[in-house]
Amino acid sequence: MLIMSLVCFLCPGMFNALNGLGGAGQLDTHTTNNANTALYAAFCVFSIAGGGIVNVFGVRYTTVLSCLTYAFYTSSYIYYNDTGSGILTIVAGGVLGIGAGILWTAQGVVMVSYPPDAEKGRYISIFWIIFNLGGLVGGVLPFAINFYHSGSLTNSVYTLFVIFECTGSVAAMFLIPPARVVRDDGSHATIVAASATRGEWLEVLKLFKNKWMLLLLPMSFTSNFFYGYQFSQYNAAIFTLRTRGFNNLMYWTSQIIGSYALSLLLDFSKWSRRHRGLYAVLFMAVSFNAVWACTLVVQKRYSRGGENTDYPGGPIDFTESARAAGPISLYFFMGMVDAWYQNIAYWIIGALTGDARITARYIGFYKGIQSMGAAISWQISAQEVHYMHQLIGNWALLVISLPTMVYTIMQVEDRALDDRLLNSPYTQHNDSSIFNEHFDWSTLSSSGAAAA
Repeated sequence: MLIMSLVCFLCPGMFNALNGLGGAGQLDTHTTNNANTALYAAFCVFSIAGGGIVNVFGVRYTTVLSCLTYAFYTSSYIYYNDTGSGILTIVAGGVLGIGAGILWTAQGVVMVSYPPDAEKGRYISIFWIIFNLGGLVGGVLPFAINFYHSGSLTNSVYTLFVIFECTGSVAAMFLIPPARVVRDDGSHATIVAASATRGEWLEVLKLFKNKWMLLLLPMSFTSNFFYGYQFSQYNAAIFTLRTRGFNNLMYWTSQIIGSYALSLLLDFSKWSRRHRGLYAVLFMAVSFNAVWACTLVVQKRYSRGGENTDYPGGPIDFTESARAAGPISLYFFMGMVDAWYQNIAYWIIGALTGDARITARYIGFYKGIQSMGAAISWQISAQEVHYMHQLIGNWALLVISLPTMVYTIMQVEDRALDDRLLNSPYTQHNDSSIFNEHFDWSTLSSSGAAAA
């Protein structure tokens, strides 16, 4: 768990630090928005396929190779700085989408299937804290180096990020497969043997008629959709370059704080698991709506961003305390509610199954639909759709995602829904079909809510 957290600190964490600057540190965000579109389009496909890939080839080597795609993407900005051509960056975005889709599936398997049920909230929080330390540390570098520099990030900054990401690939060599993981109580993380390739592809295809995955489509689609707006139409639109770096520090710091706070609720043993989930969603929903309401107030003050922003007084610098305090604080809380949404999403998926192989498929499907939403979001940003329309769309998607999240949590028992199937000999051969047969759509109208 700690090794995977370190890997994500060094690879996705560094990517988040760059992306959170808006334009990956470039003054012109157009190339990065198109690269992100290519990235998340590929991410969508290879996340859905990722469950099968990880189950066939294992967590370790798929993660090692995936980490190298992060280094390739970051290094493409050195070429971009030297030539002014964004073609390589867009291609690298597509390659990164392949690697990221597989890596995040492997990460999901480790995070939600390795820990015992009673401690999943804490382990998700630990991962999220270490992972977002990557964004925090990665944010310090461009902020410090570019403190007196007003242009795009320099090649030296991108080179440092490449070194970090290559180190992540080395760290991934120390991951161990689920079958060798023994929990504190002596239980194993999984009892399922490695899958055959053909069988895995069939199981992946079955996800498109799996009721839990269909119920969680709005949640999955929404969970990264707002990044395009927050990073490009907010942070990159109304702040100076060095303040964008400072905001990055605030954003990822808030994610660390938010993850820890939420873990206390998700693992509060005096409440049933269902009640913990419901309270967490209620808390997140109220907070997220409050943040979007405040964002609406700020958005009414400008309609275009960058150096030519029409925000009153021009781009905001963090040294202008009177102008900066409100917008920067709002960006801080954007990061915090993002952490709550993401953590709850993983917690819900972890509550559906205790089996690592099913988890790989579920996480892959979740990340695939999430990436589809992100690809659309970044292309909307690249097409310069009116900022207010983007805000309203983001807010509406959040609201639409809440009912099915609540319904799914209402079905949660104090053990993972399919735990009682794991000792069946049939489970080892066709676990997903047994699970789907047992929990078919007809139970929705007849079974009611599961016991808490």
